[in-house]
Amino acid sequence: MSVSLPNGAVYSVASAMGAAVIITALSNAKPAVATAAAHPLADGDIVEIVSGWPSLNGRVARVIDSDAGTFALEGIDTTNLKRFPAGAGIGSVRKVQTWEPITQVLDANMSGGEQQFYTYQFLEDTDAERQQPTVRNARSATLQVADDDTKPHYAVLDQADAERTPRPIWLQLPSGARTYYRAYVSFSKVPSLTKNQAMALNVTLSLDGEPTRYSGDQA
Repeated sequence: MSVSLPNGAVYSVASAMGAAVIITALSNAKPAVATAAAHPLADGDIVEIVSGWPSLNGRVARVIDSDAGTFALEGIDTTNLKRFPAGAGIGSVRKVQTWEPITQVLDANMSGGEQQFYTYQFLEDTDAERQQPTVRNARSATLQVADDDTKPHYAVLDQADAERTPRPIWLQLPSGARTYYRAYVSFSKVPSLTKNQAMALNVTLSLDGEPTRYSGDQA
């Protein structure tokens, strides 16, 4: 049993992406192995995944076992053929070239992710309704950031908001654990004005794809 405090956690947003690397085959394995001729990727690179498998599309993962023409996606398990039909997962990846830390975060809150259910009742049922799980609510992180337009993250967040395309996000925890995900960035440049409180800007990270987490001893 253990308890962890978030003190020292840092959010970062991708500030530059590499060119798309076309994947011609993606295995049903743990970890999934991608085939990509003459790819430039090395172990430890972080990539954004575009895949024909909906459960993989939009995820961000770390490259391992890089070799000539192949590489593996650490932490990605595609052995379930119902979720990952053989041969249907091809697509591309893009390497995150640089990250920009989001500094001076005053508060951070996650919302969404609650399980939704289809509720029904047969005509012959006389007691409780029945239910089956369907999907989860969309998830997002809302950050309150101290108002300072001289910080490097300000221009990156402003550009991400204007582009309206999802970007890889990296959450570094004090333990060394890392969580990667792709998200749309919404950035409000009008600060809050509450007496005796720091002026703050709101940054909303709307998740687009499942997160991928790596423990600190894997870094």
